[in-house]
Amino acid sequence: MGNRMFQVEIDDGIAILKLARPPANAVNFELAKRFEAAYDEIVAADPRALVLTGSGNFFSGGLDLKEVPSYDAEQQQAFLEVVNRLIGKLYASPFPVVAAANGHAVAAGYILLLTADYRVGPEGDFAFGLTEARVGIPFPAAPMIVLKSELAPQDVRFTTLHAKNYGPEEALRRGVFDELQEAPRVLERALEIAADLASMPRESYGRIKTQVRRETIDALEELNRSHSDPMLEDWISPLAKSASAKVLKDA
Repeated sequence: MGNRMFQVEIDDGIAILKLARPPANAVNFELAKRFEAAYDEIVAADPRALVLTGSGNFFSGGLDLKEVPSYDAEQQQAFLEVVNRLIGKLYASPFPVVAAANGHAVAAGYILLLTADYRVGPEGDFAFGLTEARVGIPFPAAPMIVLKSELAPQDVRFTTLHAKNYGPEEALRRGVFDELQEAPRVLERALEIAADLASMPRESYGRIKTQVRRETIDALEELNRSHSDPMLEDWISPLAKSASAKVLKDA
């Protein structure tokens, strides 16, 4: 299965979901909706494991800053609800999830990496980080919940408040990645890891994963059940739109 925004294949029980929206695999409302639908289809296929990856030089460049700031309040709310649900589903996946960061992963792409059980990054001139503060877009609740769960407090503070991208070696030190590989070998290595994780007794793996992530999973489920993200009322302000335009102009 697949479409113009991503590709999905399943080989020997290992599902690969590849973002394919050039040039940066940026996330807009349509991609988020299709991503959630594709993930649900993958779950229904009962895979042994899932590998998330991107295409070209990008895992994902984050939100589409040319499109998303133009959404009206209703569109923003609907988009944000999909994003929060998708992150919750990925983080609580009953099967192993491995991230194969083939290239740059910033903002929403960076958070997507953190939902995985194991994360393989690329060596080379690639950027990783959370630049929301510079763009003027506050964090939705689900990304912040996962961020605080997956990174040490000092790394959350530095990455969000310094709001500049850093390279793969620093991303490894800060816990974003579990290992680095030459970029052409990232997906191959992620598939090796996925096969190894999938070789464990599935029920035990899923139970232990839930034990490890229980507090975070509960927080994500409550957030999505109650629609309690404060950003639903006012996510992207007019100020954020002008800041986004400046970032794109300076890029």
